[in-house]
Amino acid sequence: MRFGMLVRLALAAAVLAPAAASAQLGRQIGGLVDPNVATEAQLLAVPHLNAAIVKELMDRRPFMNIVELNTWLLSKGLTQAQLGETYLKLFIHVNLNLSPRDEILLIPRAGNRMAREFDEYKPYASYAQFRREIGKYVNEQEVAHLEQYTFIPIDLNTASDSAILSIPGAGPRVLREFKEYRPYASIEQFRREMRKYWNEKEVARLERYVVVKP
Repeated sequence: MRFGMLVRLALAAAVLAPAAASAQLGRQIGGLVDPNVATEAQLLAVPHLNAAIVKELMDRRPFMNIVELNTWLLSKGLTQAQLGETYLKLFIHVNLNLSPRDEILLIPRAGNRMAREFDEYKPYASYAQFRREIGKYVNEQEVAHLEQYTFIPIDLNTASDSAILSIPGAGPRVLREFKEYRPYASIEQFRREMRKYWNEKEVARLERYVVVKP
């Protein structure tokens, strides 16, 4: 009986493993919302975001990275200490392979040490690598906390449906249009094709999450 249960668990893990490996965002454990795609209700539930800020944020988005958002929120009168609380619930994910130090430093509890360690192990091919390397310095719970603020870009030509759909705001239409123009020869081709459907700022936002590998 026990052996049979172990076999079933092993088979289930084998089935689930490919989907988990293809996920492009870090595991989301705390209900983190992306300000570029969040609903008004989601934004109003975030600490220190009042109705006026939420309205202006929704009119102004998309923001291209967390530093841009941080600068704008500071201009609205929020303090950096308040934003530390805000970012426990809302954040624009940072690219593990390309994001500069100032983006990483805005991840709650990251600090100078983690910014240094994040940089040391670039490029990251997978989250298994990230967990292994960062796990040398902090416990599993803290690795999971840091991971949820990050993403590893996906290859436009080989990404699974689940990886494409992990892009914040991506739905069936994004999935369909991304796949329609495969194979992509360059990121310039991606921009050209996607501009048929979205404006330049939205295409630039989507482009953050993808690469075209040789």
